[in-house]
Amino acid sequence: MKRLLACVFVAAMVSATPAAYAVQPDEIMADPAKEARARDLSRELRCMVCQNQSIDDSDAPLARDLRLLVRERIATGDSDSQVIDFLVARYGEFVLLKPRFTPHTLLLWLLPPLALIGGGVALWFYSRRRSQSSGANDPSLLRLSEEEQARLERLIAAETTSEKKS
Repeated sequence: MKRLLACVFVAAMVSATPAAYAVQPDEIMADPAKEARARDLSRELRCMVCQNQSIDDSDAPLARDLRLLVRERIATGDSDSQVIDFLVARYGEFVLLKPRFTPHTLLLWLLPPLALIGGGVALWFYSRRRSQSSGANDPSLLRLSEEEQARLERLIAAETTSEKKS
């Protein structure tokens, strides 16, 4: 019983623990509003080393440098869009976890829905062709031939005689 309670307690503590971020205590800004802005911006920026993590989650030294750069730009009075524009100008669109919708990224944004629609259309054509070629409307397929009917009757007769013997 004690082990069960201990397991439940550990599970509750693990699930209640907030996600750990890579932000170090010496990076945190004194103004909570500016820190919240910095954290929000850090979640939108890609770590150039990890590539699938935000700089807020990454422990890489470059991510730390980018976090400090974001906080430095916020401290100088830049708006969120100015900070983003500065980083995009310096590192390119790849620094954004969610790329902007521009003519340059049009294919990136439109390819997934087009692929989904194309797959749905292909599936629809496949199911139509399969239902038409299956011959479900052919009445001759629903009847047994004379040979099949005779074989079925022999099998049924053999089955009933074996059941009578046992």
